[in-house]
Amino acid sequence: MQQVRKALLEADVAYDVVQDFVQKVTEEAIGERVLKSLRPEEQIVGIVHQQLINLMGPVDHSLAIKRDGVSIIMMCGLQGSGKTTTCGKLARRLKESGIAPFLVAADLQRPAAIEQLKIIGQQVGCPVYAEDPSGSNPVQVCRNGVKEAKRVGAKVVILDTAGRLHVDAALMKELQQIDNSVAPDQALLVCDAMTGQDAVNSAKAFNEALELDGVILTKLDGDTRGGAALSVKAVTGVPIKFIGVGEQLDRLEEFHPDRMAGRILGMGDMVSLFEKAHKEFDEEEMLRQQEKMQQGKFTLEDFRKQMRQIKKLGSMGEIMKMIPGMGGVVDQLGDVNPEDEMRRLEGIISSMTVKERQNPDLIDRGRRHRIACGSGVQPADVNKLLKDFSAMGKLMQGMSNMGLRDRMRAVKGLADGGFMNPGAELVEKKMRSTRGPLDKNEARDKKKKQRKEAQKAKKKNRKR
Repeated sequence: MQQVRKALLEADVAYDVVQDFVQKVTEEAIGERVLKSLRPEEQIVGIVHQQLINLMGPVDHSLAIKRDGVSIIMMCGLQGSGKTTTCGKLARRLKESGIAPFLVAADLQRPAAIEQLKIIGQQVGCPVYAEDPSGSNPVQVCRNGVKEAKRVGAKVVILDTAGRLHVDAALMKELQQIDNSVAPDQALLVCDAMTGQDAVNSAKAFNEALELDGVILTKLDGDTRGGAALSVKAVTGVPIKFIGVGEQLDRLEEFHPDRMAGRILGMGDMVSLFEKAHKEFDEEEMLRQQEKMQQGKFTLEDFRKQMRQIKKLGSMGEIMKMIPGMGGVVDQLGDVNPEDEMRRLEGIISSMTVKERQNPDLIDRGRRHRIACGSGVQPADVNKLLKDFSAMGKLMQGMSNMGLRDRMRAVKGLADGGFMNPGAELVEKKMRSTRGPLDKNEARDKKKKQRKEAQKAKKKNRKR
């Protein structure tokens, strides 16, 4: 439970929330059910995970859109939380589902907010109502905006209200006046997940002033592990409806407590990664490449295409954090940038001719030096890429006759050896430099392993 407490605090969960949570889990974990378990530590992790899901649930992605008339959604939040961009993301999501949105620029505090919303409106393809900020007040702008939306036949009005750098009486009074004037169907708080424990204080203040209907957490695309989701839900009791996972207008996703629980505990989020891959990857191209692999016709050109498809998913650090157990590898990388290493591999392949990419056997010593000069690497780097690629080709052919478990073992064996993992060698070097020389036991184990591998190699040669 000390490890759980540490994981939650590192994920920016509020201290009081962590204390209450750990106490509840401890009470449930101390009992016959766990004591009788063959693996008590796994049972406790399961209890922790389920409690996190319970605390952040239940799920509610609805926006209370009325069948007749205009539905009004009031967006509020502090300055810098991504409120105006989130208005655009929500408008885009509604438009994709066949609902006509209408944006109202009621943020008269920030000079660029009105212009920003107009640009976003053009990108989404929905009308934006705005007035001259010098002679207007936010309440009147919202009232006039709703009238205009009814006139043009819009289905949903999204009010982009003003924010402040911090919670103050003037901000709350203005929001309450808008609330009383137009009577919105939903009041949504846009909260910056990167602010950590400060997100709790602002969410609590907004909820007390407005009685929020939901929260949208933004900036969950970086290193943020989402502890704010747990804190905000625990303190306000308001459902988290959506999360922003990027600056682009299509990067608004539904909130799922089970996925966020895994992310907070550092267990990754494979479901979101699969959904992302399904959306970004060209399925027909991937099937063609898979067939080529099984037939032994997979070329370096195909490999380069695969790397480019992977890049569409986002940064390698972001992808690795979604895979269970890979979060620690990202931390070990430190200053090493996986994107740079992928670019280096792509640079080597791009420095080859079309014939060389299709048939790597053509690459002799002279060609290797030419490719190395063209891509700015050493000839040894080119040689390693060719060796790894040759091993992969043989593996993929053999895999076509393997069962799922044997395939997983084969891939794991290659991954453990740093195969096609640009940062693996750098990580290993970094770890060696920080841990110092091997102790006697480690050195003995290493020699044993080397002897076993040498014996296996001899047996294979004899069979041949």
